[in-house]
Amino acid sequence: MQLTYRGTTYEYNPPQVETVDGNLGKYRGLDWRFRNRQKSPVIQPTHTLTYRGVKYSNNPLGDVKPMGAPLSVDEKARALMVGQEKANLNREQSMLGRLVDEVGLNASEANHHA
Repeated sequence: MQLTYRGTTYEYNPPQVETVDGNLGKYRGLDWRFRNRQKSPVIQPTHTLTYRGVKYSNNPLGDVKPMGAPLSVDEKARALMVGQEKANLNREQSMLGRLVDEVGLNASEANHHA
């Protein structure tokens, strides 16, 4: 396939993804065929790089398991618990902020009394 970008033409051949036909389903009355990849994509190795003195990684998720890797029940439970704790903390911070505004304390006084 020949493409053009800013006046420069180049040849692009998209990678072929091998799929396996899955189940049939219906969505809003129409038949729908699900397809799954035949094999998982190759995960790139993680590298720590530097650009103008700032370090960054080509894998910003760090130690997160690759897509398709099944999580154990313990890992799922931990992820749910951590998510709920973050939601609770955000809700508490929001409520405290509204209370501080309502009472009329400024932020430094609120931190001093806490």
